[in-house]
Amino acid sequence: MSLATTERAALCDEMERSGPDRPTLCAGWTSRDLLAHLLVRERQPWAASGIVVPALAPITERAMSGYADTPWSEMIAELRDGPPAWSPYRVGKVDEFANGAEFFVHHEDVRRGEPGWEPRPPDTERDGALWALLGRMGRVLWRRSPVGVVVRRPEGAVQVVRTGPGLVTIVGEPAEIVLHAFGRDAARVSLEGAAADLETYGRASRGL
Repeated sequence: MSLATTERAALCDEMERSGPDRPTLCAGWTSRDLLAHLLVRERQPWAASGIVVPALAPITERAMSGYADTPWSEMIAELRDGPPAWSPYRVGKVDEFANGAEFFVHHEDVRRGEPGWEPRPPDTERDGALWALLGRMGRVLWRRSPVGVVVRRPEGAVQVVRTGPGLVTIVGEPAEIVLHAFGRDAARVSLEGAAADLETYGRASRGL
């Protein structure tokens, strides 16, 4: 199964456990807000443009508010059932490309929204998919970094994701590096490099 398929199911399971009022890593959003975001993105693409275009954010916010009175269990069931037949996300390759990272990161946004979280146990298939994702998306996720960026797994596998003056190496399991790459601070990574490079790197934003 693809990362998008397994993380969709795992995210829905987590939502059932957490309930609609759990804080998330998405500032100001509860788990209900996050689920409404995912449903609008997948089921109302004409209203989802505000996700990437700030000027259109009110359109997306209105669409999300339409779920305010929807029973929590129904919202989860909609996400679990997958996109409607007419949605481009119904196409397997589109789903994997667009939803693999989306569902994984938002799953962890829910898991890590409160103190006391721990990383999930290693999973060879999931971690392999996330490592490959870093290779595909690293240049975009770290495009604002003023220094070169290398990612390294604890066992030694390395990828160069951005070239530039200076160098910062990010060390961690693939899941943790992906979360760091998407701008989450609740990630267990270590940064290696010259002090000046680390300081410069720390001032740059990460993610889409």
